[in-house]
Amino acid sequence: MSQTKQDRSRGRFSIGTKMYLFMTLIVLVIAGGTAVISYLISARQIDTYFKRLAYNTAENYASLSDPDFLARLRVIAESDEYQALRDQAEENDDEAAIQAYFEEQGIWEEYKANQEALTNYLSHMDDIKYLYIVALGDKDAVTDMYLLDDDENPIYETGYFEDREPELYGVEPEERIEPTINNGDWGWLCSAYAGVYDAQGDLVCHVGCDVDMSEIMAERYRYFTAIIVAAVILVVLVIICAIFFANRVIVRPLASITKEMKRFKPDEDTDYEKAGVMELELKSRDEVYDIYQAIRSMQMNIIDHLNELSAAQRAKEHALNSLEQAESDIKDKEEQIGEISKQIYRDTLTSVGNKAGYVQKTEELAQKIADRTAEFAIVMVDLNDLKRINDELGHRAGDAYIKGSCHLVCYIYKHSPVFRIGGDEFVVILEGEDYQNRMALLEETRAAFARSYANTDVPLQERYSAAVGMAEYSADDYAVEFVFRRADSAMYEEKKRFKEQNGSYR
Repeated sequence: MSQTKQDRSRGRFSIGTKMYLFMTLIVLVIAGGTAVISYLISARQIDTYFKRLAYNTAENYASLSDPDFLARLRVIAESDEYQALRDQAEENDDEAAIQAYFEEQGIWEEYKANQEALTNYLSHMDDIKYLYIVALGDKDAVTDMYLLDDDENPIYETGYFEDREPELYGVEPEERIEPTINNGDWGWLCSAYAGVYDAQGDLVCHVGCDVDMSEIMAERYRYFTAIIVAAVILVVLVIICAIFFANRVIVRPLASITKEMKRFKPDEDTDYEKAGVMELELKSRDEVYDIYQAIRSMQMNIIDHLNELSAAQRAKEHALNSLEQAESDIKDKEEQIGEISKQIYRDTLTSVGNKAGYVQKTEELAQKIADRTAEFAIVMVDLNDLKRINDELGHRAGDAYIKGSCHLVCYIYKHSPVFRIGGDEFVVILEGEDYQNRMALLEETRAAFARSYANTDVPLQERYSAAVGMAEYSADDYAVEFVFRRADSAMYEEKKRFKEQNGSYR
């Protein structure tokens, strides 16, 4: 072998090596990307939940606080006289001196009442670690003063100036302070602040709320580790399978073809076998097989030009086989596209039709109206008390309430398509059997919701309630929208009666 050939051999990557590298890279990117996206989505959802919990708790307690008392307490706590007394009381661990001072100022009873209220509120909030009242300085301040804490802390901490938390640097106290998650001296905490305002709308102080995130973060790291381990295992398995498949289907057949090509030595007055025309048994019928057939045909043409017609016939038969395969592939793709189309029109939470599906159905009804063959009714269902459930029990309970209510509607209107067109709104299109029984089904639906709402032995999110209205298509309706509006109006009247009987949640 010459030096040039040796150099080419050393710098050459076989097609098998390239395929293995490409497949490894693709699998790594897909598995790694999926793992990271899964982790980020999960982490964001959890963070959002705890931020909402911390802020809602702070805001709720701020609404229960006494701004007049807190304003007086702040003035007293900021005075030089009190600060000197507070420093001495802290040094001597003497709460009695602070109590005597508050009694002298006439605020002791109010102070104890507010402290007990805060302590009692905190004791009923399992997820809340700290709840306190703090007087924040302006955006350039480096310290903030703590006004009130629960009864586990000494009262001389009232008026204590502490270094500002990093997340509060540069924050305007008059503006809404977004909740943050930080790992500081107190560990992982989700912190939120809500302002307390007096009757004139002036900011007095802030209620601070801290949710302990230590266990959540530990669980998050465990979850991320599990994802990485699972991804690595999956990558290894997929790569092994891919390499086995590629080696069996492509690499080995190509190696066999290459070896057979080197045996080919054409000469006059010889037959195919002596000339070394390729003769392989390839099991697969794919592009590699096409390459093999083409090379073999050329070898045979060189040996015997008379085989040209036979080679052309084989090429034609192979083309027909390829065409059939292409038609089969197209059919498979069309079926896949059809399945994807179904998912586009399906609501992800309840699995009934979504708003896009409803629009598609109204187009079908519009065509029937144009053809004068329309006979249908529209039922509007609007859930009651969903906001209350979301506010009091969380959005998970709200989702369960939506799914349970949807199941009840689907059970009654089992022959009709149901669509979720809003957060708490459903539409049922009645045709055929359900249209013929529309009045009985309407009364059954209202009665079912009434029985469910009256059942106080089950949790709130299982007491399904909804306002239901129905309208029928008539010859005077030129569009589906007219029927929809009448059904919506009938539903709204039901909604008004429900609120008059049971009150309206705010």
